[in-house]
Parts: sequence; structure tokens; C-alpha cells
Amino acid sequence: MQRAVTGHALGAVIGFAADAVFADPRRGHPVAAFGRAASALERALWRDHRGAGALHTALAVGTVALGAAALERGAGPVRRTATAALATWTVLGATSLLREARTIGRSLAAEDLTAARERLPHLCGRDPSALDGQQIARAVVESVAENTADAVVNALVWGALAGPPGLLAFRAVNTLDAMVGHKSVRYRRFGWAAARLDDVAGWPGARLTALLAVAAADSPGTAWRVWRRDGGSHPSPNAGQAESAFAGALGVRLGGTLQYGDRVEHRPVLGAELRPVAVADIERACRLSRRVGLLALGTTVVARLLWKGRT
Repeated sequence: MQRAVTGHALGAVIGFAADAVFADPRRGHPVAAFGRAASALERALWRDHRGAGALHTALAVGTVALGAAALERGAGPVRRTATAALATWTVLGATSLLREARTIGRSLAAEDLTAARERLPHLCGRDPSALDGQQIARAVVESVAENTADAVVNALVWGALAGPPGLLAFRAVNTLDAMVGHKSVRYRRFGWAAARLDDVAGWPGARLTALLAVAAADSPGTAWRVWRRDGGSHPSPNAGQAESAFAGALGVRLGGTLQYGDRVEHRPVLGAELRPVAVADIERACRLSRRVGLLALGTTVVARLLWKGRT
């Protein structure tokens, strides 16, 4: 057991480093392959019913988790470490997230609003056509905060809890939520199970993200106050945790009116007493995200070694 724990911990460190150096795999990304398989399964199973969506979610996520567990069964230390490293690299998206954010930031700094609008959909699902520079900067900072929780911290948490099966199952759940978890006519019922499962899976990492953002903030007191006051006001049970902590840590105001295509959402303001987001805050958010990721790696590796080492 101790060798397995050590192999998983070492693999997490190697995978984190691989993401930092290489970012996501550019070709043949396993998440893209999973998306194609999940789409094919959806075409076979789709009904306007929660039960059909629950079956779709169970089959898609269960296949990934069981496949990862089978790959690990009977593995020696080298293969176990390699599997954990590959799974971590596959699931983490920290470097790609920050590259996209910085690309948009550079366009805004150069006052190239057209380029920034064209690039924003690579980072989030908002309609950029009517957004000005400040609104785009705010969208980028909010996306960095939310995706730090989803693409970094939650992945590391589930890797610490359940090794590669946990890592890959979490990414499967997160991907399904992005595919079918929104409240469109087609997915309001079918995507219900994926959306609720994503809420449950994202609960621990969102709160750890907030805690680590407070720890990494220049003004921890402000970050703590805004997080504890505003974190629960967001319509998502998880996104508001990271976004409010980032708002306080950066000293900026987030939230408010958002537009996704034809749909407009009026969300609570996070950090209402703070200043509006500026273009320079994109780089500050990226640096905060990287610090949070490093703290999450250290926290989850140590926690797994201590917890599993006692069992």
C-alpha cells in the first residue's frame, strides 16, 4: 500500500511538471476522444428524460473509472507512477488556461479589441460581441478563477482521494457537464444527472481553491472577508467559492450581468466595495492561479502520503 501511495504522489508531481512544461497534449488528447465517445453514446441513449441522462452519465463515467482501475491492477511501482503521471498530465489544464488568458490580456493591452473578442470563446462561453475591454478583462479573471478550481485543484484533490481512477473520472464528469449540463431545451432533463454530479465532484476542490487563494493573497484578510460573505451568493454551488476568493485576493469586483448567446444572467456582485477589473489584473490573476496550483499540489501530495500511509 505504501509503495502505491508513493507512486501516485510521485506521479502527481511529474504530471504537474509535464503540464507546466508542455501544456495539454496537442494531438490525440484523451479528453477529446472521451468527448467523441460520449457524443456517440448520447445519440444512442438520448431521451427527454432524467433517467436516460443518468444512464448516459453512469456509463460514460463508469467506463473511464473502471478502465483506469483495471490499468492499475497488478501494476508495479514504475507502471503505477507512470500511469499517475500520465493521468495527471492529461487532466490538468493549468498551463493552457493561463496561456489563453495571457493571449487575451496582450490583445487588450495593445487595444486590439477585435482580437480579444475573437479569442474569448476559447476561454469561456460568453458572447463577446458587445463586450468592451473592461468587461472582457473581467470575464477572463472570472474564468481563470473558476477554471483554477476545475482544471487544477479539483483534479489534484480527486487524484489524492482515488488515484488515476479518481482523476480521470473527475475529468469525465467535468467534460460531460460542459457537454450536456446546461439548461437548454434538449438538455434540461437529459443533462440533469451530469450537472448534479459535477456539482458534487467539484465541491471539495472549489473550497480548497478558495482557502489557498486566501493563503496566497497579498491581503489575506480581504480575501477571507469577501469569500465568506459572497461565496455562497453565486448561483453555482462551487464557482462562487473560487471567484469570490480571487476577487478578494486581487482586490477587484467580479460578477454582475453576463450574456451567453441569447441568454442573459444577472449574477450577484462579488466584492462590491472593490474596484473594477483592469487589464493588468489578468496577469495578476494568472500569477495567483499558479501559486494556488502549486499550493494545491503540495497540499494534496502531503495529505495522500499521510492519510494513505496510516491505512
